[in-house]
Amino acid sequence: MLMAPDIFFASRVGPGCAVYSAPPGVPTTSASDNYWKYYLGSGNRRTAPSQYAGCDTLIPGPPVPIVRGSVQPLAQETTVNQRRLAGHVTLALSLALLAIPAAVMLGRSLKPEEAAAPQPAMAAPVLEKIATDGFDAEDVVEIARRLAAEPYHPPGPITPGLEKLGYDQYRDIRFPPERAFWSDEPTPFRLDVLPAGSIYTTPVRVSVVEDGQVQEIEPVPGLFELAPRFPEELRDKALSISGFRLRSRLNSNSYWDEFLVFQGASYFRAVGRGQNYGLSARALALRTGEPEGEEFPNFTHFWIEKPRRNARTITIHGLLDSPSVTGAYHFEVSTGRETRMDVRYTLFPRVDLRSVGIAPLTSMFLFDPSNRSRFDDFRPRAHDSDGLMFVSSGGEEVWRHLANPATLQISAFTSEQPRAFGLMQRARLFSDFQDLEARYERRPSAWVEFPGEEEPAARGTLKLVEIPTRSEANDNIVAFWQPAQVLPAGQPYTGSYRITWTAESLVERELGRFVATRIGANMRGDRRLVVLDLAGAGRSAEDLVLDVSASAGTVFNPVVHENPAIGGLRVSFEFDPGGAQLIEFRALVREDGKPVSETWLYRWTAS
Repeated sequence: MLMAPDIFFASRVGPGCAVYSAPPGVPTTSASDNYWKYYLGSGNRRTAPSQYAGCDTLIPGPPVPIVRGSVQPLAQETTVNQRRLAGHVTLALSLALLAIPAAVMLGRSLKPEEAAAPQPAMAAPVLEKIATDGFDAEDVVEIARRLAAEPYHPPGPITPGLEKLGYDQYRDIRFPPERAFWSDEPTPFRLDVLPAGSIYTTPVRVSVVEDGQVQEIEPVPGLFELAPRFPEELRDKALSISGFRLRSRLNSNSYWDEFLVFQGASYFRAVGRGQNYGLSARALALRTGEPEGEEFPNFTHFWIEKPRRNARTITIHGLLDSPSVTGAYHFEVSTGRETRMDVRYTLFPRVDLRSVGIAPLTSMFLFDPSNRSRFDDFRPRAHDSDGLMFVSSGGEEVWRHLANPATLQISAFTSEQPRAFGLMQRARLFSDFQDLEARYERRPSAWVEFPGEEEPAARGTLKLVEIPTRSEANDNIVAFWQPAQVLPAGQPYTGSYRITWTAESLVERELGRFVATRIGANMRGDRRLVVLDLAGAGRSAEDLVLDVSASAGTVFNPVVHENPAIGGLRVSFEFDPGGAQLIEFRALVREDGKPVSETWLYRWTAS
């Protein structure tokens, strides 16, 4: 039994609003860091302080007991190397390869009674239809609808013993590239399946669809190659499958690069050309920041359509299941300079859903020049992402620089669905990081765009969660769109979005963008100094004004300079907290009263 610490909450955005904070004294050890991934909040509603008039504020309440066993742990968020597991199993070993034809791994076309066996009985008619008439995307929607009408059945166990594997033992399991599906056919993609074990303790079914016919990949003995030191008692077992990855000739015509992985709960991640894995996405977030703890739905079955010769896209269908909801997901994926995923989903709540995160992104921010003094590290920075960017429904471009706070912070932005949002990596030079192993400058940004035809824009909030951490091993940043409406049980909820994994900004730039945030003491040591670099403004500094507001404390000396080193501007201001423990800053550069920069937001907290 764990006791949830007190946490401040607020929900409406504006200068000084959206104030969330854990109190001083909450430990920030690695154990605490991992704990926040299970549980992110408790509190009792009270009256908002006067400086937050109009905000809906929660102030600390009594501790709430949370039973850890009722909440599934996050699969990918443990150590740096474990975060890379989903994409880099094949990089760990160089073993002699045994070829197993794909036909051995693919089962027969499933008979209705065989296909229906692992699913509740109500799904059987749909699977019978697939066997007789062929597969299409609506079949997954119908399976999800029928499953939602039944009580939740947890996924079965993985092969006994796999859950006991340590990190190094798990790396001893390998799916050889030459066994990849479609490797002997003229298609632009290759498919590998991934083993269960270690932190991946939920079995996943993976099927290949060709001309409407479904064949499931069976976890037969010999499917995976095992290192000599692998536990002897597991060598002859059929090892469960936990997900899959896709490869393409992304960076050269001579090598099949991995570019997309689905593994662990509903997590997936991708890269474009010249990039390394960094942040992750999820299909759905449930109850993030709620007293009863977060729920992590699982993808339980994937159907992957075999791409045709010279195809530019590959289609993936996923069945989502959890105690509270089922879902059908459709991914249309293309890769190249960037990897683009067009996502359609239909959710079927089993219960009324009041806290739903759409298009959730998960990343890591340890330090940069805004908080460098807290870390004794030779590197200038360590982060997968350095900012949350979004374009509001009204067209305002906003950059919220990320923080690694001393206490848990949850922020909410906008009252309507934004046009787009993303966790971005703007630092793109090796000299920004000086890390030969991690190569953070190659980590992608993930940019989520919503369809523009919805009028009026849906009500809700864009949420940002910042979790204290002392280690880059822990993903401590979460961002997602949360609809304001309750999703009632028994009624389908549909939506779509596009997520692009890219090194470039996808916003057409008319405004300057903030490319660096630095914070430290001023020369006299009596105030804090904030220095921001602004690229792309394309104007002389003498006609520009830095407009800064703060929710508490006092701002001094806003200044705009030209910065020839970047061909842009450097702006700065000082502030005196005046005893405030938390300050919301908002800044932008104006010319004749009109914005010439995006809006910069930052939450300063006392350490």
